[in-house]
Amino acid sequence: METIYLDHAATSPVHPEVIAVMTKAFEQTFGNPSSIHTAGRQARKVLDDARTSLARAVGAKDTEIIFTSGGTEADNTAIFGVVNMLGSKGKHIITTQIEHHAVLNACEKLEKEGYEVTYLPVDESGLISIDAFKNALREDTILVTIMYGNNEVGTVQPIAEIGQILKEHQAVFHTDAVQAFGLELLNVDELQVDLLSVSSHKLNGPKGIGFLYQRTGTPLSATFLGGSQEKKRRAGTENVPAAVGFAKAVEIAQSDMEAKVAQYEQFRSTFVTVLDGEDIEYKVNGNAKHSLPHVLNISFKGMDVESFLVNLDMSGVYASSGSACTAGSIDPSHVLVAMFGADRDELRNSIRFSFGLGITEELVKEAAIRTAKIVKRLAK
Repeated sequence: METIYLDHAATSPVHPEVIAVMTKAFEQTFGNPSSIHTAGRQARKVLDDARTSLARAVGAKDTEIIFTSGGTEADNTAIFGVVNMLGSKGKHIITTQIEHHAVLNACEKLEKEGYEVTYLPVDESGLISIDAFKNALREDTILVTIMYGNNEVGTVQPIAEIGQILKEHQAVFHTDAVQAFGLELLNVDELQVDLLSVSSHKLNGPKGIGFLYQRTGTPLSATFLGGSQEKKRRAGTENVPAAVGFAKAVEIAQSDMEAKVAQYEQFRSTFVTVLDGEDIEYKVNGNAKHSLPHVLNISFKGMDVESFLVNLDMSGVYASSGSACTAGSIDPSHVLVAMFGADRDELRNSIRFSFGLGITEELVKEAAIRTAKIVKRLAK
């Protein structure tokens, strides 16, 4: 039985071309970029080239890119780095109820330290209200952190509109664009963001590396202390092979972005068409007009997410839910709770399928057929 990996929103396989350039870097570029001898300078050149390429991908300057260990560190650096610098100007932060836990847990920690956090609600499609945002904004707001596209249901927020509202405000604007990078054209000037987080492993690059974009002049304190790497913003010897691989992954992603987006949208259509043909009762969660193309979150009537995921796994279809499984129990997804409330069926019967490298139309059809068979069997 052929296995079908439909969990690319969780992590993605590394592209063969990325593996090739990383292998070359491991073999030939072993110097410490901070060393002044030839091997060090060679490593610095390779690192700088990768940084320039990544900066160009979001319309930034190379000096505005801070390499991190991934999206979580980038989010944490943005949040704690800003409040450490601006805490004297206010204690208010605005975020949303559907952020990644890298943001939510950081905000929870700050609440315990005396900061006030407004968690904007979302509608049933996962979208915030601009009016609610305007009403939440205060003179003492120092940070707004709102994700670009949701990792569970794919809903895309009105980031550029928020950026315009904040143009004359003291608040620093951060967006977690981890799930969107490589599938959406992100330009930091058009979005009017001050800070932007991305991660390599979501777009067929290596795990363990990401970056934080920091607009020139944006106040940000270092969260790692040590050497003077990353212009004293993030201490630690840089991971040159990973940076090279990250840059290559982004180059590949941006070279065929339009075609890939169209393909993933077709996959979404194909999947639900098969379900329709099998007379499966379902509902697609998220926003139909403003959504990431590779995420398909579906609620199946009468199903239980725990047994559903086990059966999918046994049938060779690898998908996921936003629920946290601990010791045989499942805590509902905080994203779905925010969208639907605490007592809705969607909290217990929603599965996320996400597409990426190596997936074909035939595999999508086969995955949908296997899914339909499981729904029918469990319904009995």
